[in-house]
Amino acid sequence: MIKKVSVNTIQKIKDNGEKFSVLTAYDYSTAKYFDEAGIDIILIGDSLAMVALGYDTTHQIGVEEMSIFTKAVARGVNRAMVVTDMPFMSYNIDVESALTNVCNMVKFGANAVKIEGCSDYILNVIRRCVESGVPVMGHLGFTPQFLNTIGGYNIQGKSYDATLSILDQARKLEDAGVFSIVLEMVPEESAQYISENLRVPTISCGAGRYCAGQVMVSDDMLGKFSDFKPKFARKYGDMKSLILDCARKYDYDVKHGNYPSAEEVFNLSEDELKQLNLHRVVKNSL
Repeated sequence: MIKKVSVNTIQKIKDNGEKFSVLTAYDYSTAKYFDEAGIDIILIGDSLAMVALGYDTTHQIGVEEMSIFTKAVARGVNRAMVVTDMPFMSYNIDVESALTNVCNMVKFGANAVKIEGCSDYILNVIRRCVESGVPVMGHLGFTPQFLNTIGGYNIQGKSYDATLSILDQARKLEDAGVFSIVLEMVPEESAQYISENLRVPTISCGAGRYCAGQVMVSDDMLGKFSDFKPKFARKYGDMKSLILDCARKYDYDVKHGNYPSAEEVFNLSEDELKQLNLHRVVKNSL
């Protein structure tokens, strides 16, 4: 029997001084392959708004769309923990609607959710989620859903005071019950200091080598999304070139009569051919 990755698994990895892997996935087959590869956490990131749906920012995706992708990913996963990003304004209006949206994601197959920020209101939402049996992954540093108030894609925690501020927020998230915290676009030294002063594991999204976990957008990792490339996104493949090459070869073969071949079509038996010819004769005589 496959042992499911849980919040206890992730904490044990951190306590043992080991590392765990996190990748985004948005469909059944990709999630299935990542799970088979041994990825520990599969995140249905709201990054899919841009890399899968073509939106300009993560602000434009909603709960219904995230629900569809959560269902698809969850069906492909046996071992990994499935975490769903709660999209923009899905948990910000009131606690009751936030809990409804969060619990629906769990019903659709998520094992946990990710929530950005650390206001008093958000801390209360996190507490209520945990009290309701839903693990929560926090998210600090650069928080994409607060892009407009942050003022752009800016590195966070570049000064001593800014680092202490993030640490203070992280401790509040920890006290509220999160099982892990993503640190995005934070200098490595700042992230190391923050990580060493927390009980729960941190997950680096462009925050250096000293977090217990590392997360990447899978389309960046696979070399599929090419509109822009973050500095911290390492390409492990060139899916863009592979897809273009396959599509061009297919297009050529179709237009030059090379596809399908004789081996790629269904044929009738002799008896079926006779019946077909008889049918044609009857039809032509009417």
